Amino acid sequence: MDVGSRLTRLRAEFDGAGVDALLVTRLPNVRYLTGFTGSSAILVITTAHALLVTDGRYRDQASEQIGASGVDARVAIGATQAAQSDALGAAVADAGVGRLGLEANGITWAQQRMFAEEWFPEIELLATTDVVEGLRRVKDAGEVARIEAACAIADDTLAALLPTLANGPTEREFAIALEFGMRERGASGISFAPIVASGPNGAKPHARPSERAIGRGELVVLDFGCIVDGYCSDMTRTVSVGEPGPDARHLYEVVLESQAAGSAVVAPAAACSDIDRASRDVIEASGWGDAFLHGTGHGVGIEIHEAPRIGSTSGDILAEGAVVTVEPGVYLTGIGGVRIEDTLVVTAPGNGRNGGGSRVLTNSPKDLVL
Repeated sequence: MDVGSRLTRLRAEFDGAGVDALLVTRLPNVRYLTGFTGSSAILVITTAHALLVTDGRYRDQASEQIGASGVDARVAIGATQAAQSDALGAAVADAGVGRLGLEANGITWAQQRMFAEEWFPEIELLATTDVVEGLRRVKDAGEVARIEAACAIADDTLAALLPTLANGPTEREFAIALEFGMRERGASGISFAPIVASGPNGAKPHARPSERAIGRGELVVLDFGCIVDGYCSDMTRTVSVGEPGPDARHLYEVVLESQAAGSAVVAPAAACSDIDRASRDVIEASGWGDAFLHGTGHGVGIEIHEAPRIGSTSGDILAEGAVVTVEPGVYLTGIGGVRIEDTLVVTAPGNGRNGGGSRVLTNSPKDLVL
């Protein structure tokens, strides 16, 4: 990954944000800009320098990771909050910063008061939104490769475990097997707690795996993903052990058509609201529009949910290199549900699947009946 150039690209955003420097407190953004993966860090970027402040637990790790990433930044270790404040204050003062940007989505009210009254009392603090996240919308080849590797692990794990559904495991047992299987295949962690929702539990889009045994002839929603070198995968499949019946099959076919319709719109310059509309039109035509209870997708990267957002009110426009999900679903209370989700990378026109503007990264079959 080209981590070293990210600070330069970030500085080019300062004028538009109306700041002279940016204080980065969101850890996913710290990782994106520096390669540092610790649990405690604040990064200040001025027009000429960058300083990462952390505590003694990460003395060696911070220097090693920043050096390996090729990032031009200094590291300061502060054992106390006061020491960290002094280091950041000195860096900002030395750079002559008059307007310091804070990540509005990354600090609490108490932190803002602390920064204004104690850490930077002589500096104008300005709220910024999506300055770093805007850069993260477009992935470089290294980022896509990591997401694709995570998707491949999830694909392989599902293929190995699907036959065990015939043994009637509980939802919780199958969720644990998914997590273990992905870790066994090289994932460093899971993107989120797996969703395994069988029968009537499938009507809850974010059902937690329970002790309910998975039965034959019922719909089972499987939503899961893993992490490879900091980057997430996300996939949902709905299956049934044996024929679930004509009504369930019709429900599945409607969602499958909806997912294909939305995915077909994914391309450079596509409006995310148009992707949502393409998926939603199919489900509304079936009479189940009120049972499609969420947006159609989201960006995937260092975080499992990040920009852009694919929904009816989204103003986002896709760019080449964006990685997004398309995941329509229908949820019928007391009966069950179907959700089908792929992760796709936006490609140049003609370079995607079937000559289109995207490539699917999640390649598990979409067979309903096992």
